[in-house]
Amino acid sequence: MALSRVFSFADPSACQTAIRFADLALYPTAKGSFHAEITQIGMSRLWMQRFHVSLPLVNTVAVKPGRRSIGFLTELDSSPLLHCGLEVLPGDVVVNRFDVVHQRSEANLRYGTISLSIDDLDAAAETIIGCELKTPPKRIIRPDSAAMLRLLRLHRGIGQLAHDSQDILELPQVLRALENELIHVMVRCLAEGAAVEPTAGSRHHDTILARFEEFLETNPDRPLYLTEICAAIGVAERTLRASCEQHLGMGPIRYLTLRRMHLVQRALLRSDPSNATVTQIVTDHGFWELGRFSVAYRTLFGESPSETLRRPAEWTAIDLNRPSSLTAE
Repeated sequence: MALSRVFSFADPSACQTAIRFADLALYPTAKGSFHAEITQIGMSRLWMQRFHVSLPLVNTVAVKPGRRSIGFLTELDSSPLLHCGLEVLPGDVVVNRFDVVHQRSEANLRYGTISLSIDDLDAAAETIIGCELKTPPKRIIRPDSAAMLRLLRLHRGIGQLAHDSQDILELPQVLRALENELIHVMVRCLAEGAAVEPTAGSRHHDTILARFEEFLETNPDRPLYLTEICAAIGVAERTLRASCEQHLGMGPIRYLTLRRMHLVQRALLRSDPSNATVTQIVTDHGFWELGRFSVAYRTLFGESPSETLRRPAEWTAIDLNRPSSLTAE
């Protein structure tokens, strides 16, 4: 039986915990009401997801080892997406890898993914094209338009079944046929698509951003300054600024602040107000000028840190009243 579920989220931190087979961090870059809808369908070998996100985002994503995942814009009118600083066009396929990468999108992103184990993908490729897929794959592939259209229509149709006619997905012969067709067209797109080659400068920026992200991860609880960051990761300030602008659409200090702001919000929502304080949580994330922090926090989230601490985390799932859908409270 297929696992079919549809979530509606008002909180980015709750949203990212619903993602399977990848480590994801979401950082909305504009104030406003966050809303994300995620449709997930799990088959015997394949896992597919559809996303609709209201606010502009910067996110980091890393696929968990042992799986291969692809992603693509699901609608022609979806907002633009940059993957590792490269523009993703409608009809492009993003090949996600195990390393942490950065993506940037505007409001109203509509995106889809398909993933399956590397062993299953290799076995399918042997059957369909007579050999394994080349490893490692490129970050972005531009498939033949007919194959991509086939993938988009199939992905959209299965997502619609999850919304409107989930009982059809419970028919084993239907589910097996849809899964085989999705895997077939995925292999064709990866094997026959033209690679979008990054420049040498873009690959260099990838390396810098990976070191930058690792440094932030290992130094979460103290103030960081640009000169210190650059010295630690071994790059000039100008180079780090250029890398961040290409991948993130903002400078390194703004990204550091945005990232930590969202981590503070997540910690406030998950803490018990009876035994946690705003000051302790904020300073644990490297903010020491509490007055300036409170102003910036209210500007981004529309409430004070103490108000966030006092309210419960919002995680609302759409209950489709189906046996295989998941209801979260």
